[in-house]
Amino acid sequence: MPGNGKNAEEWSSQDKFGVVLETAKLNEAELAEYCRSKGLFVEQVAQWRQACQEANMAPVERSRQHREQQDQGKKDRKEIKELKQDLRRKEKALAETAALIVLRKKALAIWGEQEED
Repeated sequence: MPGNGKNAEEWSSQDKFGVVLETAKLNEAELAEYCRSKGLFVEQVAQWRQACQEANMAPVERSRQHREQQDQGKKDRKEIKELKQDLRRKEKALAETAALIVLRKKALAIWGEQEED
């Protein structure tokens, strides 16, 4: 068994690569059974497979992918900032509306309904 009884995250690169090779042709059910028998998680094998694929990327492709991830991160941060601003604006409007409703109820309790002319 790969890993010599160690925690799967402590396995050598060779052992992890061996698992990736062994599981390459398995369908989901077979992969799940394999993982149970080895004490692994399907997600771990997927991460190891991704690491193996990225290991053979050309440096130019790796840097392009890294830039794309950074750009996506910037876009995500910008969207989060905009959503937070929008949420703050809506919370203020809601608080103002709630305050107006409370004041109106108090005014009605004090002076009663206003008669129409």
